[in-house]
Amino acid sequence: MRFPVVLFDFDGTVVDSGPIILASMRHATQSVLGREISEQDLMASVGGPGLEAQMEVFAPDRVEELVRVYRAHNEPLHDTLETFQGIEDALAALKAQGHTLGLVTAKRRSTVDLAFAQLPIAHLFETVVGGDETELHKPDPEPLLLGLERLGASVDQAAYVGDSPYDMQAAKAGGLYAVGVTWGGIHTRAALGHADVIVDTAEELLAVL
Repeated sequence: MRFPVVLFDFDGTVVDSGPIILASMRHATQSVLGREISEQDLMASVGGPGLEAQMEVFAPDRVEELVRVYRAHNEPLHDTLETFQGIEDALAALKAQGHTLGLVTAKRRSTVDLAFAQLPIAHLFETVVGGDETELHKPDPEPLLLGLERLGASVDQAAYVGDSPYDMQAAKAGGLYAVGVTWGGIHTRAALGHADVIVDTAEELLAVL
């Protein structure tokens, strides 16, 4: 087995959450700041250093209010979440093959649980590292290394699968094999330049792991 342990990002990798993230980012910035911000700018740092850092870019003195309005809008939308085509089958296949799976995300753990309440996938992951469980965040490797520590695994045994440049940078910085996926709809293929390999489908993902 090439990679006994496979860690996954969540947004844009396992769940198709880009549309609800964009809707809530737009709602928060329009409601609090009263101005239009481009989709590219709103989504540029999704999956990276966390919601507070994302909002600080737009208004450093109004981060708390922006985050509060975002979450009030975003959390109910988790009822509409779906996984990407083929990803549930791919996760189940990896687990059946004997891989140990973990989830490492910028989302707070409580928000991950909202998604798990909608989607029957929680049982596939042996550990979940939420964005509120580490001091440092992607692109720093600390969250990934915490996931491996919880699983009793070393970096040379592990791959990290994600859709953002922050995912790829964190994986490479931590010594994990970096697998970029293109189906997220949040970041471009070009943004995955640090990846060891880039895949376009769940079937291709299985083949490289």
